[in-house]
Amino acid sequence: MRILIKTGRVLDPGKTDLVADMLIIDGKIADIQPPGSQALSQSSVDTEIDATGCIVSPGLIDMHVHLREPGHEYKETIESGIQAAAAGGFTAICCMPNTSPVNDNAQITRYIVDKAASFNAVRVFPVGAISVGLEGAQMAEIGEMKSAGIVAVSDDGRPVVDSLLMRRAIEYAEGTGILVISHCEDPYLSDGAMNEGPFATRLGLSGIPNASESIMVMRDIALSELTGCRVHFAHVSTRESIEAIRAAKQKGIRVSAETAPHYFMLTDNAVAAYDTHAKMNPPLRSEKDRLAVCEALADGTIDVIATDHAPHAMLDKAVEFDLAANGIIGLETALPLALSLVQKGVISMEQLLFKMSANPAGIIGLKSTLDIGESADITIIDPDRVFTYKADSGRSKSRNTPFDGWEFKGCAICTMVNGRIVYRV
Repeated sequence: MRILIKTGRVLDPGKTDLVADMLIIDGKIADIQPPGSQALSQSSVDTEIDATGCIVSPGLIDMHVHLREPGHEYKETIESGIQAAAAGGFTAICCMPNTSPVNDNAQITRYIVDKAASFNAVRVFPVGAISVGLEGAQMAEIGEMKSAGIVAVSDDGRPVVDSLLMRRAIEYAEGTGILVISHCEDPYLSDGAMNEGPFATRLGLSGIPNASESIMVMRDIALSELTGCRVHFAHVSTRESIEAIRAAKQKGIRVSAETAPHYFMLTDNAVAAYDTHAKMNPPLRSEKDRLAVCEALADGTIDVIATDHAPHAMLDKAVEFDLAANGIIGLETALPLALSLVQKGVISMEQLLFKMSANPAGIIGLKSTLDIGESADITIIDPDRVFTYKADSGRSKSRNTPFDGWEFKGCAICTMVNGRIVYRV
């Protein structure tokens, strides 16, 4: 199979930035030449893709996705999650372990790996649980899950409150060559429905203070410094957490961090109409926190933009705000939302691709490159394509998003995994 991508801006962050033609042969990047090169124009191809005005980038990687299968297939399945990921421009995703049963053993890990591979589309890398049943009491069999295919461990959705257990998990994971992803939350401070502040007071809703996150961020920075092992912070949302992570990096402590698009696009004001699509954990924060997240993306304190794609059915959201499930879908809106930061001058296109391809790949231990001879995992982005996002037309099984009806500029128009087109506008 031969595919020729013509006249795109080939942007491999930190390596390549030029307008060129790219030839893909049998799933591999075979050649990159100036547009109209005689060497490529004489090649017989099966498919031509006109990428004029578009970005040809390494495949996007989302290191924080909830696929819900096994156990909650009414919200999402591995298949529907893969379809949504492909439409969003992602060639690889990492799925969190809070399924039912929990991915805390090799049997569940193998089920996810085998089921995802059967679709021969977007690559799926499971994240195993730190503790058995996500209960925070006994460490799961991390070594066995690593052999079955996990790339990281996390109790995402719940914090590991026991500091000794967290220390042991960090040390054990380092010894097996995988990452610990920390869900930073003090459960004794987070028994609320939204961000603590004037909007919560006005709405009569219980609040969650910034300290509920930052206290645990500071603890896990201390554990990383103590052990010398890596820790990655999920869904960072507060300026206090950012300040702590920035200081830790300046000291050379081995930490990295991600945020999600809703934390740089929205504030707790989005809850004003008791909109449960704006209910998530951690909650949407203040404008000062949102600006701090944008600054941290610009200066490199936050390494990764991940979706925290959390599908829920209507019955989980169409209830009183206090009782509604936390989380929103995000696979099909993450790239357009991130592109808005480029359009506003907050980050450059190269920085965006670092945070959505190169950095998550490096942190998890995957490859994301446009080097000749490597697998053709490629995302083609049209930065000027204007469209209105309609959740009802999305590939996810769920519709829980505050971005329904938003007009965006820029999106993925083609997603390619191992040289196979898995999505194309």
